[in-house]
Amino acid sequence: QVQLVESGGGSVQSGGSLRLSCTVSGLFEIVYRDFCMAWFRRRPGKDREGIADIDSDGTTTYHDSVKGRFIISQDNSKTTLFLEMNNLKPEDTAMYYCAAADQGCMGWGLTTSHYYNWGQGTQVTVSS
Repeated sequence: QVQLVESGGGSVQSGGSLRLSCTVSGLFEIVYRDFCMAWFRRRPGKDREGIADIDSDGTTTYHDSVKGRFIISQDNSKTTLFLEMNNLKPEDTAMYYCAAADQGCMGWGLTTSHYYNWGQGTQVTVSS
């Protein structure tokens, strides 16, 4: 059974930083084969959007809205996903989710339909 558990959300002032974590268990392919992992967010009144993904070879992709401010990474065991968020803005306020797929990103890593495995989310609130 695959489990993804996010942590690290909270409240921060504009310009501040947060680091989100997502622990992954039960997905054999994450450790031994191709995979794609990503961070999504759902801002108030908007659809869930992909903001950063990382492929099994370490290739990363970012949504334009977070490029240069957010960094996606993994630990050496590839079972923990991170999102370093810097220079946060009020428009970054959202519920943040991690997602994992047992296949490479293949250019689809920022689309919700690429994933069957999701975490429960962690709230990030940025005040001006």
